[in-house]
Amino acid sequence: MAATTQEVTLELSPSSRRDVIDLSDHVSEEANDQLAPYRKALYCSYHTTAGFLEQSLCSRLNHNQESVQAFIDTAQTLFPEGGPYRHDQMHLRTELSEEQRKVEPQNADSHLTFIGLGLENCVTYDNVPGRPVYFIDLDGVNGRDNHQPRQRKATIVGYDKDTVVAELQIDVPVSSHRVDSVNLKDPRFGYYPWLNELLAQYEVGKGRIDLSLMPGEKHAGLTVNEYETLLMKHDLMEVLRNPMRFMAEKGRNMLRDPGAIRDKAKNYAKYDLVHFVNQVIDALHLNESIAERLIDKFMAVTASRRLRMKRGVSLLVNNTDEYGRGSIVEGMYQSPILVQWDKSESQTRKVNVRLVRFE
Repeated sequence: MAATTQEVTLELSPSSRRDVIDLSDHVSEEANDQLAPYRKALYCSYHTTAGFLEQSLCSRLNHNQESVQAFIDTAQTLFPEGGPYRHDQMHLRTELSEEQRKVEPQNADSHLTFIGLGLENCVTYDNVPGRPVYFIDLDGVNGRDNHQPRQRKATIVGYDKDTVVAELQIDVPVSSHRVDSVNLKDPRFGYYPWLNELLAQYEVGKGRIDLSLMPGEKHAGLTVNEYETLLMKHDLMEVLRNPMRFMAEKGRNMLRDPGAIRDKAKNYAKYDLVHFVNQVIDALHLNESIAERLIDKFMAVTASRRLRMKRGVSLLVNNTDEYGRGSIVEGMYQSPILVQWDKSESQTRKVNVRLVRFE
């Protein structure tokens, strides 16, 4: 009889800055096919610029590596490498030492791609042995160190059943600003100690915490990423106000002539958007006749539709300490983040918290 759960942690080395790695062979080799009998598999990334697409989107891409790569590459139009991101202007990064500034990666485009395309740090798939599962790395090599590959890590947990053992709601305070982001890991809120107390109370050793916006919460989303001030309070806010803010070299050149923005912005954006939409059509194998409708829709709708912002995120719970207690599994820089692109009248956002035990 199989154990209740089975897990494996993989060490990965990307071969390029933006790499799509099929984990299925790695899992089979490392776990000796011990995960194969399980109905479900949870995949967890420890990184803020590397994660997974939800299974439904991978199905639309036919679980094809080239299609997934093409879909991810479309983001280079929206978030070009080397754009005028505040996060990458090291002289503004006052929290870093002089030595740290010399080696800190200039990777705002990777963070924004992760958020904008709806990549997730933690996903649950139906477990089909041999079917590709892609670990998508958006900053896989260190450009400041002769393109040295970064060392990445992913944990996979196989299980048959997940049981909801508790469901509660929290009120997250937000500012009066229309566009804002809130770090749910901020010690001032006390959410993480409270969550760990719940895990102990309900004896969740292996499982998942699901955080999701309540149905009535509009113009907001959740992600897991690095809560660095310039990235979250400037670059992401710029994207939410105008998702085409960093679009293509032409757009960056246009910004050097502020007087031209009003007359030329829309035309430039539409020009670049044609190429962006064509890339998406190719990646998703869509009918080309809908290109114009997609372009018009993109120009008209809100940020929530332009970007693939999620309404929920998940956090892996694992009992890896010496006492076998369950705790939240996360990378050094990962934080669940609530983002809004319109005001909340009550200056709070209601978030549902669900504790799930794997069995």
